Amino acid sequence: MSQTILITGGTGTIGRRLTQLLLQQGFRVTLLSRETNPIPGVTVYQWDIKKGHIDPKAIQTADHIIHLAGAGIADERWSDSRKEIILNSRTHSTELLAQALAHNPHKIKSFVASSAIGYYGGDTGDRPLNETSEGGSDFLAQVVRAWERSEDKVAALGIRTVKLRTGVVLTMDGGALPKLAQPVRLGAGAPIGSGQQYISWIHIDDLCRMYCQALIDESWQGVYNAVAPTPVTNETLTRAIAKILHRPMLLPNIPAFIIRMMFGELAITVIGGNYVLNKRIADETRFHYNYSDLTTALENLLR
Repeated sequence: MSQTILITGGTGTIGRRLTQLLLQQGFRVTLLSRETNPIPGVTVYQWDIKKGHIDPKAIQTADHIIHLAGAGIADERWSDSRKEIILNSRTHSTELLAQALAHNPHKIKSFVASSAIGYYGGDTGDRPLNETSEGGSDFLAQVVRAWERSEDKVAALGIRTVKLRTGVVLTMDGGALPKLAQPVRLGAGAPIGSGQQYISWIHIDDLCRMYCQALIDESWQGVYNAVAPTPVTNETLTRAIAKILHRPMLLPNIPAFIIRMMFGELAITVIGGNYVLNKRIADETRFHYNYSDLTTALENLLR
């Protein structure tokens, strides 16, 4: 009998791809969503985070939970109200799940939750970071720290909990890559800021396969950096895109002050950088990357 995976945030870019892969592997997938039928053929249970409501059948019928829910970090400028939404969408949704697990009969074997390399701070330069490195102190780091604390409430119930601190996800269905590739296609591609800020990236299919492996392999526990083995600079990434698209790189770098004027505090997600290593994935798991190098990943996505 196939196991049932309950996904929150299943209507997002990662959630939709992950749902496809899980169904292909023979799992049954259900979603927690405010939408009634976001993915055809997938059972949807309702929840309302603001009202603290969750359909108890969602918990009772699942064997595992994958928790992806959270407002987009880079969708809007960071006003005070937007910052509150970014934080609360993560912590309140996780606490609601923890309460539902504490007060309803269930058979949940594992809880695999999204986190982010923003834990280390928005800009940590070229200093190598692994899962034991200290957290940062800026807005992103504060959000991720609170997010992971809320995930600990599920672990405290005795449920095996995995947190995947995710880097920049490469996919053509959203996120950074289409925004970087479009100006390159038009012959207007250029590195941003110094171009030397590091990007710790991962192909969306490798990330989704990581979620799948974390579900079924009971040795996975705690925090893992969900990134590819080799971070690259912004300039390296931009030039690699240009090479694959056979487009020239003629323009000078886009000055950082222009990015700050356009995006405000949110600019740190573009002009900041992190050199994050997948130490626990490499040393402690049997996970195999299909896209461990940038060129292979970009060729798959851009061609």
